[in-house]
Amino acid sequence: MILWEALGSVLIGLAVSYGALRWLPERYGQFRSRTLTLATGPVAALFGALLAHSVLGPGHTPATLAVSLGVAVALLSLLLRQGDRARRSATA
Repeated sequence: MILWEALGSVLIGLAVSYGALRWLPERYGQFRSRTLTLATGPVAALFGALLAHSVLGPGHTPATLAVSLGVAVALLSLLLRQGDRARRSATA
């Protein structure tokens, strides 16, 4: 059962990262690297699924996949770089 949860979470991560690259409007910012974004989604979703499976135990597949989706979205949001903002220096 955990094999299917792992496979499902990796597919969720790929879908989220590809969707973020494809449909995220320019006004929200840009991702630092396309390769990093496509790699972070599945890894984050797999980590979220393994964490949820260890906490919830077997037999909670929908909840495990929901947690993997949440972790993937949260970690992908950390890769966003703001677009037209002026950067402030720490010494200024």
